[in-house]
Amino acid sequence: MICYFEFPSANQGWIMKFLLFLAAVLCSLSVHAVSQTATPTPEISLDNEIIGGQPPPNDQPAPPKSQDDKYVRPSAKARFKRYAGNLGGPYALGAQFAKAGLATWSNSPEEWGDKWEGFGRRVASNLGKNVIEETAKYGLDEAFKLDSHFYRSKKRDTGSKLRNALLSPVTARNRNGKRVFGLPRIAGIYGSHIIATEAWFPARYNYKDGLKSGTVSLGLNAAFNVFKEFILKK
Repeated sequence: MICYFEFPSANQGWIMKFLLFLAAVLCSLSVHAVSQTATPTPEISLDNEIIGGQPPPNDQPAPPKSQDDKYVRPSAKARFKRYAGNLGGPYALGAQFAKAGLATWSNSPEEWGDKWEGFGRRVASNLGKNVIEETAKYGLDEAFKLDSHFYRSKKRDTGSKLRNALLSPVTARNRNGKRVFGLPRIAGIYGSHIIATEAWFPARYNYKDGLKSGTVSLGLNAAFNVFKEFILKK
């Protein structure tokens, strides 16, 4: 079974430029990730808080950290490995096939049909969106020194876990572990859905549909985070 898409000629130019840009970012970041050493350079914040596990330059003991402050930024190799897993790992591939199966069952979009050919097109579409989303997220995380990965709350009360699950899709952590605006994930999700609807979805779709489906994706992300907080043990 061979699946292919016909791109509208009016959109080919900027789509190809965007994909080439993503490829260039991926290549440069791959080289950067491999070249990083395993031992991070110790840093000291303005309040002498230890970052990286090394003592402060003076003899004063470091102030104790709260549970939410126990964050260590993953190494460059670990970050790239996580990115690769989000692209082609078993869970990532399984999720794209499962979503394609549900969309085929509901025949959405109906122009692709509810047979094997339609299922194949939906799988390819989902994989394409996932590549765009994860590459944009990884590239922006590296560029701005952020971490968009979901971490379960260190506080185990219901309110803290629920708040962490709902905030994580629209936030990220900076190098010190502080929660900040999650530009990488938001740009990746909305960018991938808008490009898909403009590039290879049926002609009746446009960027507005991409914005709607991107918002739904953020909501589903939050719902799955709640599941991971309260149901999954690891």
